[in-house]
Amino acid sequence: MTDTSNTSNRSSLIGRNLLAGAEPDVAGDAGHEDHPPRVGFFTDTSVCIGCKACEVACKEWNAVPEDGLDFTGMSFDNTQGLSASTWRHVAFIEQNKPLGRAETGVDHSGVDVLALAARGSGTPVEEAAITPTSPASPSDGGQHGLRWLMSSDVCKHCTHAACLDVCPTGALFRTEFGTVVVQDDVCNGCGYCVPACPYGVIDVRPEDGGAHKCTLCYDRLGAGQEPACAKACPTDSIQFGPLDELRERAAARVEELHRVGVEDARLYGHDPEDGVGGDGAFFLLLDEPEVYGLPPDPVVTTRDLPSMWRHAGAAALTLLGGVAAVFAAQAGASGRRTGRRR
Repeated sequence: MTDTSNTSNRSSLIGRNLLAGAEPDVAGDAGHEDHPPRVGFFTDTSVCIGCKACEVACKEWNAVPEDGLDFTGMSFDNTQGLSASTWRHVAFIEQNKPLGRAETGVDHSGVDVLALAARGSGTPVEEAAITPTSPASPSDGGQHGLRWLMSSDVCKHCTHAACLDVCPTGALFRTEFGTVVVQDDVCNGCGYCVPACPYGVIDVRPEDGGAHKCTLCYDRLGAGQEPACAKACPTDSIQFGPLDELRERAAARVEELHRVGVEDARLYGHDPEDGVGGDGAFFLLLDEPEVYGLPPDPVVTTRDLPSMWRHAGAAALTLLGGVAAVFAAQAGASGRRTGRRR
């Protein structure tokens, strides 16, 4: 009996540029049949408190080595950025902006902050306090001073992952969950993936010479568990689940923030029509992406490879045609000289 579903899937790939454009079924296009829904992360930075529980949980579960606790003198952030030994990084961003409707001298002794933190983004608007991370509009008469923006960054598990495209050994692969994982025992440490990533996520670890990055806890997903970072997040800033559901939840959250006056709230990496086909890990930001160290308009670096190869092929044919014409002209001239000598 013929497997028509597999045949149909193969035929749907013919003539397509799998390095860019719409790709609604990344796991299916990678060859996974009867796969589960694509999963990912939605990071709501508006409720991140900078506790770094996600960083610790990631390191503990994945046995990621310690990478230095250096004081940079620029902020309280001691991990500085994502690397081969930092798969989750909480950025601390200080801004001289209005503090919102925050008031000093208010008695909070009767507030159960742990219970509020556990509810995170699920806290109804009418019960949610305006925090120092929420800027006030001029009409609010908000206090001017320092506000903190905190965001837990991670590998984006792009729809079009350039790191996967350029890997010569197959160490990087697309899982049945739509995520991108590095196989340590297959990686040869060539480093091609490092410049290919438009976000600067993946890196080579000097101690073992291999490339490393977030796996979205592939081993936990296979056991029906959520990733360690999302499990450890006390405010539900890091949310895990089917990607389509997360996108709907994120859109509702942005609308909610806009209603209470947080006009700068916007989503980043959620759009399937963007330069990487949408990210498997996307964010709600309270300022421009550049403020968080994110590229404003990321594009998969391998997008133009097909056209580049076509241009290179055309140039090669032109060169070969020129060489052939030169040889033909020389042969004709040699024949004429021989005829005259006779």
